[in-house]
Amino acid sequence: MELGLNGKAALVGGASKGIGRAVALGLAREGCRVAICARDRERLEATADELRSATGAEVVAIPCDMAQPADIQRFVAATVEAFGRLDVVVNNAGGPPPGSFESHDDAAWAQALSQNLLSVVRTVREALPHLRAAGGGRIINITSVAVKEPIPGLILSNAARLGVVGLAKTLSRELGPDGITVNNVCPGLTLTDRMREIYGGQAQAEGRSLDEALDRAAQSIPLGRLAQPEDVAALVVFLASEPARHITGTTVQVDGGSTAAVM
Repeated sequence: MELGLNGKAALVGGASKGIGRAVALGLAREGCRVAICARDRERLEATADELRSATGAEVVAIPCDMAQPADIQRFVAATVEAFGRLDVVVNNAGGPPPGSFESHDDAAWAQALSQNLLSVVRTVREALPHLRAAGGGRIINITSVAVKEPIPGLILSNAARLGVVGLAKTLSRELGPDGITVNNVCPGLTLTDRMREIYGGQAQAEGRSLDEALDRAAQSIPLGRLAQPEDVAALVVFLASEPARHITGTTVQVDGGSTAAVM
């Protein structure tokens, strides 16, 4: 299938590793020019070198903390300066810390909302004039299956990420006349550093190894395995493509069938 992404300009948040890196790699392989951001400059630049070597694509690395408005402004501006246009926006930021309701104070809530909800608001605000100037585009938000089935012990993520879904649904209707689609991709249990951190803590508390905890998690998935970041990236790349031009306002999980919710 011809995806029509060759020569397009994309920005991807949180792209030095994990799902963000896999998305950036997938877009670059389809001929996109890609701007990537993360907080760790050294790791980010190493990732950019890897993407260039693997794909031959034009890749720029821009250090950015998605919880900081000024960083987001600089990220979007630098992307447009480098490529002269913007066609695809992939909102992706690390998840907030685990914990119950009573374990989080106002500062934790404010940080989670800034990082996982307001980062999307701010990125779209900065990107929108450039998407319109390009004649349309794609906004794709990486959220979590928690928006369809809240995950115990992740109350900050459950709340903040649902806000992204409500925002995206409204934006899909407001921006449709501009030829801009807005969709959410919801990873399930995906083998990333964040999953290793969460399950590592649980395993330690239960006196088990991380491998044992991950194996048990995989057994809860109908397809019998944890997702790889590339599994999530495949859907993101398709939603960024020309054949996906009539898909908007959707929230789609990539979870191997583990989510019990019907819709």
